[in-house]
Amino acid sequence: MVKSYVAVPAFITVHLGPPDSNAENVTVSFPEYIKNVASSEIYPTWPENAIRANVYAQVSFALNRVYTEWYRSRGYPFDITASTSYDQKFIKGRNIFENISEIVDEIFNRYVVRQGYQNPYFTEYCNGTTVTCAGLSQWGTVTLANQGMTPFEILQYYYGDDINIKIAPILPYVDSYPGTPLRKGSRGYNVELIQRSLNRIGNNYPAIPRIYPADGIFGDETEAAVKEFQRIFNLTPDGIVGEATWYRISFIYASVKRMAELYGEGELLSNIPKQFVEPLKMGSTGEQVELLQYFINVIGTFYNEVGTVDVTGQFDQSTEDQVINFQKVWGLTPDGVVGRATWNALYDAYVGILKTTPQKYFNEVLNVPNVGQYPGYNIS
Repeated sequence: MVKSYVAVPAFITVHLGPPDSNAENVTVSFPEYIKNVASSEIYPTWPENAIRANVYAQVSFALNRVYTEWYRSRGYPFDITASTSYDQKFIKGRNIFENISEIVDEIFNRYVVRQGYQNPYFTEYCNGTTVTCAGLSQWGTVTLANQGMTPFEILQYYYGDDINIKIAPILPYVDSYPGTPLRKGSRGYNVELIQRSLNRIGNNYPAIPRIYPADGIFGDETEAAVKEFQRIFNLTPDGIVGEATWYRISFIYASVKRMAELYGEGELLSNIPKQFVEPLKMGSTGEQVELLQYFINVIGTFYNEVGTVDVTGQFDQSTEDQVINFQKVWGLTPDGVVGRATWNALYDAYVGILKTTPQKYFNEVLNVPNVGQYPGYNIS
């Protein structure tokens, strides 16, 4: 769910295993959580600047999970897991190193952002020895610190020069769902939150009517938008924002924002290869699937026979369904597999839309800036 601010929760709930496992949930203070993670993942004997760089990354990672409601929007009763396959290492009851504790007490409410954004950056990292990744290398921070780099310079080394460190206020923990359904006649911040979220989702699902102004008053426009959202996403279309609708809105908002992030937060679409790489099918994952889903959504906006999908990077059933729909419209074998012929047809259809659609439409309706940078676009 879109938020107007970033805040450090007083408490965070940790699932002591993978998301779907039958593991215990524990709730601890946010600083206690970060101290546990840092003591579990790095060594107290490391240079202080390396420790600080790692703590910044761990705080930002956790705040990203809380801010985006990554798990709660999917119906889980926790904020983050203790599984390093998904999140950060947390060991219930472990001892905390004193110097790490002191550093965390000083900086637990400071997080990494991309310049021009307020949301906590998803600071991917790994140990850098047994596991490597595109983000921060924990052991690599030791080398850089020994070379004289400051914590911020270390972070820039791994995440780019266009980052800043922000300080977040500390608020009591409040679950996102307000606890009572929102319906016609409701007023207040939570209604405004729903209105702004639906307006943003409506950029990708134009059937959802816009709510102007987003004034926190649940009137006829808001009820109509909620009903259309519920119809699209197979919820009871009663126009009432109960818990199921609240979290579904939150999840879909996160999905469509992820599509925007391909442009706005360092993962530019222009950096993802557009040429055919390999067949994509049910179970495929990664950036090429994200690009496929983006193509489908642009094409689906202009061709009623093709629907839209969540941009998740996961080739799921809905993605296969829309690939089949596209293949039927374009006279291709409707097998749901994106081979070379289907990929080229998708790309050609996408470029064709770019060639015949004014930039203004992409800015104001699809919320896609700077379309002119892409091949084939020549309309001003």
